[in-house]
Amino acid sequence: MKYSRSGIATTKSIPKDAEVISHKLMLKSGMIKKLASGLYTWMPLGLRVLKKIENIIRDEMNEAGALEILMPAVQPSELWKESGRWDKYGPELLRIIDRHDREFCFGPTHEEIITDIARKDLKSYKQLPIIYYQIQTKFRDEIRPRFGVMRAREFLMKDAYSFHENEECLNDTYQKMFQAYKNCFDKIGFEYKVVNADNGQIGGNESHEFHVIADNGEDELIFSDSSDYAINAELFSEPPKEGDKSPDGTGKVKIKRGIEVGHIFKLGESYSKSMDASISNKINKNTTMIMGCYGIGVSRIAAAAIEQSNDEKGIIWPKAISPFELTIVPIGYKKNVAISEYTDSLYKVLKQKDIEVLLDDRDISPGNMFSDSDLIGVPFKIIIGKKFIENGSIEFKCRNLDKTYAIDENKNSKTPTDKVLEEVIKLINI
Repeated sequence: MKYSRSGIATTKSIPKDAEVISHKLMLKSGMIKKLASGLYTWMPLGLRVLKKIENIIRDEMNEAGALEILMPAVQPSELWKESGRWDKYGPELLRIIDRHDREFCFGPTHEEIITDIARKDLKSYKQLPIIYYQIQTKFRDEIRPRFGVMRAREFLMKDAYSFHENEECLNDTYQKMFQAYKNCFDKIGFEYKVVNADNGQIGGNESHEFHVIADNGEDELIFSDSSDYAINAELFSEPPKEGDKSPDGTGKVKIKRGIEVGHIFKLGESYSKSMDASISNKINKNTTMIMGCYGIGVSRIAAAAIEQSNDEKGIIWPKAISPFELTIVPIGYKKNVAISEYTDSLYKVLKQKDIEVLLDDRDISPGNMFSDSDLIGVPFKIIIGKKFIENGSIEFKCRNLDKTYAIDENKNSKTPTDKVLEEVIKLINI
């Protein structure tokens, strides 16, 4: 894509309510635009990141055998009253009255809707286990939206729900989804921790949170330096502070802050019993289905990635979710025929090889081109400028390493040689 047609509009101005680095950089890079408190428009650059995250999650959900559906965002109050959450959920639930004076809510989550689907469609144990998932917009009427998309009122979420004949079946699926979540965060390239957690508004009897390690994380995580023990500090009345003996008796306590990006629950019969979701079991008797619930904050992952990986110049995207794989920065693109011809040829060939390239074709100063490139955080860039004119050399720079490689080209070449293309592709894959 050419920069002039990309819809990317960087800015130097930052509103006063932008407190954390991800909020500041998402606004500066033009990823998002604020519409109202806790409401953001995802611009083309930001949407490319969201789609990358969605695709990773979707691949892992499909691999785990989950079935993708899409449920309505607006939900009738009757189902929430049936589950008992209409009054219990509190003021975060955005309640709506339609023109016929019927009560609805803008869904913060979809346990009631999926349970209603399951009780109508699932009749026999032979249909279980089954996992449904969706990637959809949610709304929670936060009393104080803050930190940009990290705690917005409207957000994009992947929520999945599983149905089972018994606890053993639930445990098997829970472990499968646990691993699928780890696969998602490993593919993105996060440093993260999985911790025992409180079930909160969702309910159930066991849950785990997945936290991206970041200085601005809202949660304090307590874990052992010698075992897999890890827990959210909110579960302690008096948390161990750092260096104490680990509560599991192995090693010493370490404490870091984390951003919750995923949460999985063993719901048990929390919804299926109150909503009478049952199936016929192996001895032809009705039994209440056992449920699991599995959520990932898609839009929050984008912010968490920035919180974990940035510097004074801007964002440093993990390769897996970067909006582009490579930026080409040609110095004098509008003024030098040799540079423009070679740049256009390189851009065309890289696109043919399915490399996502952003070509900065703007007629602006090199300094502004470099600062914008660093700000939006694409992992690699090729610089075609003075050295190319002098000796045919182009520069290849890694954003995360702040390291530059020289790639020698034929001085009179108007098109990239196979040798150059091989080196570029090799460096992209390092």
